[in-house]
Amino acid sequence: MVEPNPTEQRPRERKPRELPRRESILRFTPTAWAKLLYFRDCRDMEVGGFAVTSPEDLLLVTEFVPVKQEVSVASVSFDDEAVAEFFDAQVDLGRKPEQFARIWLHTHPGNSPSPSGTDEETFHRVFGKCQWAVMFILARGGKSFARLRFNVGPGGHAVIPVDVDYSRSFGPTDRESWEIEYRANITGCPDRPLAGSCFGYQNDGLSGYSCPADWIEELEAMEPEEREMVMAELSARPDLWGGSEVIDEYDYE
Repeated sequence: MVEPNPTEQRPRERKPRELPRRESILRFTPTAWAKLLYFRDCRDMEVGGFAVTSPEDLLLVTEFVPVKQEVSVASVSFDDEAVAEFFDAQVDLGRKPEQFARIWLHTHPGNSPSPSGTDEETFHRVFGKCQWAVMFILARGGKSFARLRFNVGPGGHAVIPVDVDYSRSFGPTDRESWEIEYRANITGCPDRPLAGSCFGYQNDGLSGYSCPADWIEELEAMEPEEREMVMAELSARPDLWGGSEVIDEYDYE
């Protein structure tokens, strides 16, 4: 029988990395937040873009930048050439990749900010090789979700809080340029009217609207949980087909 050596040191257990509080909060300047809200509410579609952050604080979002993309009620597909042009423009401005290519911002047209299976796959595929990255989702109902993922050392991830930093100056909103930017970059179902009063349109339902067949194919290709969420949102909007009763309601609290 081998007697244990009392002088032998046991290997230390590795504790999970804890981020300093300031580094673990995703914060937005008031103007960046206002622009993201504007883009979220223009149509009942998802919309996405990149966050530009402060060089002194990489989790302080100072600007929301959308690129050319095709959107639906459950997906966002960026144009590869537009992404490359955005990256080139940021480098020309003297910014480093960690200031403009690490935080993915997108919206959900429903009440749930929880990432879908498609969101998770996209985040892993596009940002999986970065030293660190953040996936942020803002739902129409006002709830948000942010996950910080770091791939250095042992790696790991953590859901982090989100805040609007009102100690920062609130620059003037620029609805006219945001409108132009939205029209230039966001492409969805072409016959669908814009929601609410954005761009001067009135939302009078889907009168005369017919969704392309590829949207049906996209719905069929969704995972069951995603499809259920989309159908729940549609069923809760009887105004879309002239009805007056809600077929069903789901609580995503």
